[in-house]
Amino acid sequence: VQLVESGGGLVQAGGSLRLSCVASGRNFSTAPMGWFRQAPGKEREFVACISGSRTYYADSAKGRFTISRDSAKNTVYLQGNSLKSEDTAVYYCAAERNSGSVYFADSYESWGQGIQVTVSS
Repeated sequence: VQLVESGGGLVQAGGSLRLSCVASGRNFSTAPMGWFRQAPGKEREFVACISGSRTYYADSAKGRFTISRDSAKNTVYLQGNSLKSEDTAVYYCAAERNSGSVYFADSYESWGQGIQVTVSS
């Protein structure tokens, strides 16, 4: 399984960004796929997950981030709006959840290489 993120970059505070994660090697049309992020000096934290048609969000992401998927393209997206400086981090796509909670990084077996998102204030 390979996960490749794209769409990161520099954005001003209050702006928007859409991240994409293309999966290959397996069909993830309904399987759980998640987004995590890691800021310098901090632990990797959960942002959002989509499993089938259900979505899950961290409290910090609710109302500003939207996770979606295009099953035909085996791709999951993360749309971020009203971005803040504290959203600055490397964002990771995750897949192949084991029996653990969707909220925990240890629950995922496959990871993308990560992509930098920088929000300037």
